[in-house]
Formats: sequence, C-alpha cells, structure tokens
Amino acid sequence: MSLPFIDLKSQYAALKTSIDARIQAVLDHGQYIMGPEVQELEHKLAAYVGVKHCITVASGTEALLIALMALDLQPGDEVITTPFTFAATAEMIVLLGGVPVFVDIEPDSCNIDARLIEAAITPRTRAIMPVSLYGQVADMDAINALAARHGNIPVIEDAAQSFGASYGKGASARRSCGLSTWGATSFFPSKPLGCYGDGGALFTNDDALAQAAREIRVHGQSQRYTHTRLGVGGRMDTLQCAVVLGKLERFDWEVQQRLALGERYQQRLADLPLQRLAVREDRDSVWAQFTVQVENRDAVVAALKAAGIPTAVHYPKPLHRQPAYAQRCRVPAPLPHAEAAAARVLSLPMSPDLTEAQQDQVVEALRQALASVASTSVASGAAGAAGALATPARTA
Repeated sequence: MSLPFIDLKSQYAALKTSIDARIQAVLDHGQYIMGPEVQELEHKLAAYVGVKHCITVASGTEALLIALMALDLQPGDEVITTPFTFAATAEMIVLLGGVPVFVDIEPDSCNIDARLIEAAITPRTRAIMPVSLYGQVADMDAINALAARHGNIPVIEDAAQSFGASYGKGASARRSCGLSTWGATSFFPSKPLGCYGDGGALFTNDDALAQAAREIRVHGQSQRYTHTRLGVGGRMDTLQCAVVLGKLERFDWEVQQRLALGERYQQRLADLPLQRLAVREDRDSVWAQFTVQVENRDAVVAALKAAGIPTAVHYPKPLHRQPAYAQRCRVPAPLPHAEAAAARVLSLPMSPDLTEAQQDQVVEALRQALASVASTSVASGAAGAAGALATPARTA
C-alpha cells in the first residue's frame, strides 16, 4: 500500500473529538463570518508567537497581499526576495504593480542568502521578503540589521512553511512570524498548522500596521460602510478558525514530532549519495517538507513511485524562469544555486503522524532507488562509450 505524502487522516482521527466539537459550536451559533472563534484564534496565535497583534486572513497568499498593501506598495516599488519559492511570494508583488528583485539562495539550506541582499538594494526598494523555506527560518537577524542600516526597510517574513519553528536557542529563542515588521503564514491543509480549506494570518507589533490590515481585510472599512482605504475580501472563515483551534490542542506535540522525525531522516540518510538540507545551529526546522537534493531526479521519482513512495518537487522551476514573471522581475546577479536546486530537490513523505516503520520504508526505498539509478547510469555510460569506440571514422 502506498504511504500518504502528508497524513491528514491520522491527524483528524487523533483530534476528531475536539475538531468536531469546535465545528459544531459554529454550526450552533451560526456566525460564519467573523464569529467569536476568529478573535479567540487571533489571541491564542499572537500569544504563541509572542507579538501584540495577529490578524487572520483568507489565505497565506492574502496575508502577503495585505501586508504589502498595509505598507502602501506602489507601482514600480521593488521588493527583494528569493526566486526559489512558491509563486505567491512574487505574485502579490506584481499584482500591486511592484517589481520582485531576485537574489540567490544558500546552496545548503535553500533559504535566501542574506549576504547578497545589500547589493540588490536601490532607492526604489520598499521591502525585503525572505521566505522561511521547508520549515526553517531564514537568517532574519542579518536581514533585519541590513534593513535597519538602509533606512529601516520593512521586512516581511513569508513563513507559510515555518509556523512553529524556533529562531535562537534557550531563553533567547523566538518563533517564526515574530521576527520582523510582518510575519505572514498559511493554514493550507498541508502546512505545519493547517485548516480544512484556505486560511492564513499576519503577525506584527506595529499598531498602525495591524489596524491597516484589519481594515484592508474587510474592504478597507474602518467601520461598517465607511471605506477609509482600498481593501479586499480577505477574512478567514469562522469554521476554518474553529478547525485550527481544534488542532492547536496538540500542536506543541506535533512540532516535537516533526523535529524528531526530521532528525531521524537526517541520520538515516547520512550515508546515501544525496544532499541533505543544512539546519543552522541557532535554529530548528519544522519540516513542512522534508527535502533532499538528488541527481537524476526523474528516475529516482519513478523508482520510488514503483515502490509505493509518494514524492513532490518544491519547486521545479525558479520564478525568474516562469513565463508570468520573467519579464516582470529584476535579477541583479546570476542565480546559479536557485537554478541548481530546482533541478535536484525532492520532497519525501513527512507529517507528525508518520511512524518510524513508515519512515524506514521510505529510507530503504530511497536507498534502493538511488542504487538502481546509479547502476543504470553506469551501464548506459559504458554502453555509450563502447558504441563511440565502435563507430568507424567518416571518410571523405
């Protein structure tokens, strides 16, 4: 039987009583838009992250859009970000008339390389948007310090994949989404903390930005039918907030499971001919995806599929190569690491309910797939070399 790539069924089975009760409460009171669960969730999430304000919104994509609108991004303004991410990161910049400015990633972590950002800053730079990819926070201290040196450029952490991750160790540890001007996350079902549809949230300590975001998400209204700014229909449904509240009951356990399973993957894969992602000493990863880099990826994927192991590729083409963005972005310098990662990354099954036996099944199948692909490549190379030797020279 094939393994699930993300095991949401087992998670629901464990939380069924709580989630069902939360949903039933909404059905009973009938406040499907901006019901009491919305404010309850916002209070709990703000406390969890350690910030003053949480604003729930319709999706992680909407979170980025509203964050940029609250910063008053104007046509022609530039936002420095990574090309190695889901399209939503650049999509919201372009929809507002802005210009994504792409800088390369760290080859070992796949997060944006903070050392390359300064060279991309111009007088038109309006924000910096690092992505905390695969569950590990980007180098936020370096990015925040750089932003401060250049006139306090706002920093938006795209934390769609890293909610629950820690930055720093011990008493100094802080959580993803609470590290910069804005933190934006997603509650898409496959995320570390997910709902059963679309949902997202914004986090900030800035009172003015929080108020702007609250107005923007309800069509720019400061009060009913008083539209003080441009806005969108960006509210998170009460039912989805209820689901997240139900899931919060064991979220700390799930984070610990992700950390343990991620470390176990790292150890079990250490002797295989692949590149594991580096996790920095001063942070952890909640492994929204457990991603490695391999050669001959298509062949490895095919071998794993035959063994009943599902995989995914996050992401097969960097954004500066995507038709929608190729002519709408600025690329100040070559992006070799993003290009290389796009050709090699491969995500393996990962969720807090993954058992060690299932994980061992994945590792063994990957071991066999890599060996099979390597032997096939060697055989093909030898045959090609023999054929080349046997080919007679052309005569005039």
